[in-house]
Amino acid sequence: MPAERESGRASTMVRHPTVRAVDDTAAQRHLALALGRVDGALPGMSATGRLSVPARRALVGIAVLCLVPTVLWPIGVLTILTTTCTVVYLVTILNRLGLVRAALRNDPSVTISAAEARGVPDHELPIYSVLVPAYGEPTVIPGLVAALGRLDYPRDRLDVKLLLEADDDATIAAARQADCGDLPIEIVLVPPGEPRTKPRALNYGMEFVRGELITIFDAEDHPDPLQLRRAVVALDRLGPTYVCLQARLSFYGGHRNLLTKWFTNDYFTWFRLYLPGLAATGSPIPLGGTSNHFRRSALEEVGCWDPWNVTEDADLGIRIQRRGHRIGVLDSVTMEEPNVDVVNWVKQRSRWYKGYLQTFLVAVRHPRALIDDLGLRNTIRLGLFVGGTPSLAVLNLVFWATTLFWLVTRATVIGAIFPGWAYYLAIAAWAFGNLAILYIGLISLRIAGRPEYLVSALLVPLYWLLMSVAALRALIQLITDPSHWEKTEHGLFDPGSTPELRNH
Repeated sequence: MPAERESGRASTMVRHPTVRAVDDTAAQRHLALALGRVDGALPGMSATGRLSVPARRALVGIAVLCLVPTVLWPIGVLTILTTTCTVVYLVTILNRLGLVRAALRNDPSVTISAAEARGVPDHELPIYSVLVPAYGEPTVIPGLVAALGRLDYPRDRLDVKLLLEADDDATIAAARQADCGDLPIEIVLVPPGEPRTKPRALNYGMEFVRGELITIFDAEDHPDPLQLRRAVVALDRLGPTYVCLQARLSFYGGHRNLLTKWFTNDYFTWFRLYLPGLAATGSPIPLGGTSNHFRRSALEEVGCWDPWNVTEDADLGIRIQRRGHRIGVLDSVTMEEPNVDVVNWVKQRSRWYKGYLQTFLVAVRHPRALIDDLGLRNTIRLGLFVGGTPSLAVLNLVFWATTLFWLVTRATVIGAIFPGWAYYLAIAAWAFGNLAILYIGLISLRIAGRPEYLVSALLVPLYWLLMSVAALRALIQLITDPSHWEKTEHGLFDPGSTPELRNH
């Protein structure tokens, strides 16, 4: 690339991000619009709402119908319940195997070469808005600015918004002092208020964007420098029916400890097998929380992000597809920082699981409308993948605990709940399901070309236990504090020391 290309030119003078000045009255007006975007565009599709009257009546009716037989025939009801869970568990596993098969047979990920990405003249590129929400993360700001500075995109067509909470003094101070060079970064201060969530900040930031294309990066992200250019070419190639691309996510420092190795392999499976499988089969795709590339018009059509949903990305992906739009997978990698701490990981995974349950429950508020939008097959797939992801983690724990309890106590009640046919079905489901997920993890390592993670992949049942703990915690929080956003701590180690970024 020529040294004089504007997008790659380095500035020799120190420049700091600017701060957007918004008076209190205007800020509150923008905030009100941000909080009401989803309900304004798609009434009843926000996680802040309640179940419809018919849905509530149906739940009450089901509860009453279940109560009487539970009191009269408790063993029989438990047998039916455990057998139903076994069948759901099996179908969910079979669905995931189907996704893997589809991804391996025909990976639909869009690959744009460096030459193609750079082949679009600068003046033909659209204005691209980059939204970066951050909270309580002053230590990662310098690395973030450096990573964004490596983006190969004309500076006069970049619109970078750093979204900071107005009372987050430490992060604001770090951002003000950052050397952004020729990168046009504007700090947008989000007024205090509830819910204090990432999607609330994103919606507020949407009040000030200029771009016709919009992407999201997290504060610890290090995206492929050509990712924006690749997305422009990919969206043009795919046509107007595609309104969003999900880039792949991976980790720098994934080798740090056993937890980060499990987490890294988890991402290999998710972004190299499951998401391509969902795209290949035309299934609803729950987006990841970063490196999504949107056409602004479609994003605004569905009301942007739901401030009350703690996996705003997954929810947004479903709403986009319910409007008849399509989502693709972009073969471009953004490197993230993995969780190196178990407690931190459980908090993050609990939030993800809680958000998946929120997303599923919001979607099924009006079952007939959901089937009309997605079709019966994709509605079932939505339940199996979005609803099934946290459910699978809980059911796995139930199966393990039941087996252990029976081996230790030989309790007769277990035998009563699992008569011969139910017992053999449950054992088969337990063995098949665990072996299948283990095998999928090994396949993902093979595709990623990372044999150094083999030992951790074979120890993954211990990771499933952590998933189960997180899923149970998510169920409790869904009832007690559904919109509480548990902050994930970042900046726990220096990204410059990792080989993954040195080669990125």
